Parts: sequence; structure tokens; C-alpha cells
Amino acid sequence: MSTTTRHMSDEDALMWNIEKDPVLRSTIVAVATFAETPDWERLRDRVDRASRVIPRFRDRVLSPPMRIAPPRWTTEPSFDLDYHLRRVRSPAPGDEQALLAVLRPITAAAFDRARPLWEFTLIEGLEGGRAALAMKVHHSVTDGVGGMALLTELVDLERDPVANPDAAMPAVPAPESFTTTALVRDSFAHNRRRTVGIVSRVPGTMIRGTGTALRDPIGTMSEFVRTARSIARTLAPATAPLSPIMRNRGLARELAMFEVSLDELRRAAKVAEGSVNDAFVAAVVGGLRRYHERHGTELHSLRMTMPINLRTSADEKGGNRFAPARFPVPAGAATPVARMQSVRGLVKDWRAEPALQMTSTLAGILNRLPTATTTALFGGMLKCCDFVATNVPGAPIPVYSAGSRVDGLYAFAPTAGAAVNVSLISHCDTCCIGVVVDTTAVPDPAALVACLREGFDEVLAQS
Repeated sequence: MSTTTRHMSDEDALMWNIEKDPVLRSTIVAVATFAETPDWERLRDRVDRASRVIPRFRDRVLSPPMRIAPPRWTTEPSFDLDYHLRRVRSPAPGDEQALLAVLRPITAAAFDRARPLWEFTLIEGLEGGRAALAMKVHHSVTDGVGGMALLTELVDLERDPVANPDAAMPAVPAPESFTTTALVRDSFAHNRRRTVGIVSRVPGTMIRGTGTALRDPIGTMSEFVRTARSIARTLAPATAPLSPIMRNRGLARELAMFEVSLDELRRAAKVAEGSVNDAFVAAVVGGLRRYHERHGTELHSLRMTMPINLRTSADEKGGNRFAPARFPVPAGAATPVARMQSVRGLVKDWRAEPALQMTSTLAGILNRLPTATTTALFGGMLKCCDFVATNVPGAPIPVYSAGSRVDGLYAFAPTAGAAVNVSLISHCDTCCIGVVVDTTAVPDPAALVACLREGFDEVLAQS
């Protein structure tokens, strides 16, 4: 009988628990587009191998009774690869709109919680003999940056790499066997360790800060007050979105995808002495301002959620290691350069917030509350955000899978209670932009996407 605990981290468990509210459903869909159709048998073999070595890909979630501990990962003994890997054919004419029509129900459907939390779908029959692979993963399995690390298990640096004849198929993870009594005992032990860990990470506690407090009581109190204020800013609920028109939330989603030049976006950012991320967010804000102007509405600011990467080289490939920073972004800047400079200062300030380094601790505190309370608190934090902007570095060089070249990689990330999520993944010299729109908040998504394109054109004109 296995006694090794495999409970979710507090960050991962939070992603799992808040789905009590379906608006906060946390499904990530990454879509790789191919220049030609991958070889199905090679792809199936590659995914099979990856499922044996990627953490959580052959695991399902088991929730301990009475929430005495976070949900636990356990190996699924009846794992069925053909359930998780599928192939479909695009409807005619196989253009971008046909691809999006296939992707829309994939992104909207919830996972079967009794199975491992991923589904891949090869979409064949796109125009010009092209294809796409939709890779759907629950956010409790990984975040965006972790997902890019997992993707390395599926791609090669050559179209047809030389196979190693001695490379055997990795073994299937052994199924676990435990009784309900053992599960409860393990959960209580984990909960004790977790409680001590949460307390010991809180600055100023007796466990950690007694010596420092005696040597420098004023400095210790100042640090404690600064951290407490930072936590209050991080967890503070908002009463309403800042947008005067994108206010309601629902479950219907519309998708869009387009590309911009990475080199041009980088040059535009340089004009403002900023980063690609500064130019990206400035373009999104500019597009949203144009959308409000089309509706005859003056826009002063928008509340943004930006995932800030906390991952280090010591972290495992999967899991969640990010902090969801939320802050108002001025939308009235007269020029794209001024907008980029404003974004740069705001992001710099938020990256320095002490509370962001306590994400695990705060998630642990939230997870110890009743699920309904946790969902309500987190929903209060997120549903009044107007948009999410996510920027994930991708492959800087060409990559291949199952004999086909990857042309692009797009992310359709969860709106997380916001009206729209705009995600950027850089692939070689291209920025692949994926847009997910809550159509209850935005009943004319085509108009919004057109405005976002104009926002990028305005920023790129600075280069």
C-alpha cells in the first residue's frame, strides 16, 4: 500500500475548488497549427510516451472526505489513451473560421472529473493539407509556462529525428492501492504539515520572526504592516467592473486568433524603453478603448488580471507557479508610447508586491475555508476584472511533431471571470494571439476582435 502523499499543492487545489462556480472554470486549450497533417500513428505513439512521463497525465483527482486535506492525485488504473487522444475532420472549407468552429465546443466543455484532466484532438482536413492539434488541459495540472515545458515531450528539433533502437517505451505508472482509513490518515498527516507550513511562511509570526523582532522591532513592524497592506490589496474584492458596458458574465464563449510580428512588437516596445509585454498590454488596452468608443462610451481605466510567473528552475514542470495580479490600467493615454510607459510602471510596481511571493500561503488559507466561501471570495476578486492578459514565451526555433512542422501555437485561456482573455505565445518570429470572449459581456465579439487588431496596428506603427 502506497503511503507517499500526492496531494495537490494549494495553488493547484484552488484551481480545482473554485469551479463550483462555472464562470470560473479553469480550462486551458493550446492549439498547435501544422504545415501538413501529422502522421497519426507517430503522434499516437508520442502522446502515449508522454502520458507515461508527464506528471498527472495518468492521474485522476480523489477528494478526501470532509475536505480534511487538498484533493489528492491517484493513478487511474483504467486509463484509456483513445479517450484522451482523438481525431476529427474540419468542416469545409477548412479555413480559420472552420477551425474555430471545431475548437469552440472543445474549450467550452467541462472535464470528466473521474478521469485524467486532459484531452488532445487532432483536427485534420484544414485548407492546403494543414492540420491542428488542440491540447486541452485543466489548470490544476499546469499553468501556461509549465505547459510550455510539458510540450517539449511532444516535439522534436528535426522533422524526422533518428530513432534510438534501444529506447524502450516508458513503463506505465503503477496503480496505487489504499483503504479509506489509510486515505483519511494520510490526509490528516498532510494537513498538519500544511498548517505548520502556512504559519511558518507568514512574516512576523513567532515561529519565524522572534529573533529579528527583538533586534529590530521597528523594522519588523514596518515590514509586517507593508506585507499586510499588500495582502489586503491582493485579496480586496471589487464591487463592479470598471468598464461601463462589459459588465455581465455568462458561459457562452467566442474565439478568435491572429498573428503579429514579434520583431515589430519588440521594436515598438523599444521606442518606449519597455518590454514586449508592455507593448502587448498597451495594444490590448488600446483595442478595448476603441471598442468602447464604437459604443459611444468614454473609457478612463480598466481592471486587468495579469498572471505573473513565479516559476524557478527548482520547480517541477507541471503545477501552478504564478500569482494573479489585479490592478487598474489607465486607458486614456493619448499615444501608444505613453500607454506602454504607463503599463511598464504598473507591472514593475506589482511585481514588487510582497503578497505575490506569498501566493502559496494565501491559497492555503483560502482552501481551508468552505468551498462556497472560497469560491465567493475568489469570484469577488476576479469577476470584476475587465480583461486578462497572458504572455508566455514559446519556441524561438522551428519544432516538429510526428513529421510535421509546427507553424504556430495559440493559447485559449480561461476568462477567469473577466469579459475577455487575450493570450500571446511567441513562436519563432511570430506572436500568436488567442482571444476568448465572454459573449454575455461582449455580445458583438467580432467588433471587439476588430478593435483589438487595430490596437495592435497602432502599437506596431511605433516601430
